[in-house]
Amino acid sequence: MGALDLHLEFASAQHGQAKLNVEEYAKGSLLSDGNYNTEKINGSNPDEYEKFQKGIMQYGCPHYRRRCRIRAPCCNEVFDCRHCHNETKRHELPRHEVQQVVCSLCGTEQEVQQVCINCGVCMGKYFCGLCKLFDDDVSKQQYHCNGCGICRIGGRENFFHCSKCGCCYSIALKNSHACVEGAMHHDCPICFEYLFESTNDVSVLPCGHTIHVKCLKEMEEHCQFACPLCSKSVCDMSKAWERLDMELATLSDSCDDKMVRILCNDCGAISDVQFHLIAHKCQNCKSYNTRQI
Repeated sequence: MGALDLHLEFASAQHGQAKLNVEEYAKGSLLSDGNYNTEKINGSNPDEYEKFQKGIMQYGCPHYRRRCRIRAPCCNEVFDCRHCHNETKRHELPRHEVQQVVCSLCGTEQEVQQVCINCGVCMGKYFCGLCKLFDDDVSKQQYHCNGCGICRIGGRENFFHCSKCGCCYSIALKNSHACVEGAMHHDCPICFEYLFESTNDVSVLPCGHTIHVKCLKEMEEHCQFACPLCSKSVCDMSKAWERLDMELATLSDSCDDKMVRILCNDCGAISDVQFHLIAHKCQNCKSYNTRQI
């Protein structure tokens, strides 16, 4: 089909996307569903509230705005976050083993907790005791998913956890996505980054397989519209097939007597069709996404 230069318009499928905060499940406790209860402070002592808010959004790293640093249990060094550690070391920080944090304001080292035991500052407006995750930027709408065992962003009300796929998907896909066992627990078929822990946007294809959004766009740029794993179309190709019908109708065929058996990658049907040098059309769903068998 590439020979026909169809210039297909890639329809970005309405796939559910979820960015991931990749602080994995660890033993501990979750305080106030991840957010510190400021109502008690607001209604008690203004000085306490000012101390609680001191330095908010002024500390942290490119990955998180937070008022503490973590001590890596693997190398016993202090880093702004586990991503900062992983970018400078040849090994990954075992995040679930983090036991100590250092307050960015007073420098006190202490066990993992939301409020500094020395100066009383809140070290992260969002705090998950399970994932050892601190973040002052709550506009991300962080929440902890017990099914995934990690903290995610995007708002709990906007996502649901699919037990079969093993991941949180957009609520828009709740009754319409194709379930694939452990769909997120594998590498992206294009860049080979582990999708479950990826911080980049992930797209769920109509076939149920998953891929980075940016990788899907790269496929579009190279006129590739089939899932790299199962070869099903990644978007509605009906308009493209109609244009291909018109293109093929203008081409002469010198192999009128030759028949071939084809398998449709989209619907799985097997058909016996007339051989054509350019493409073969499925007799069941009318797709040209086929192959000879």
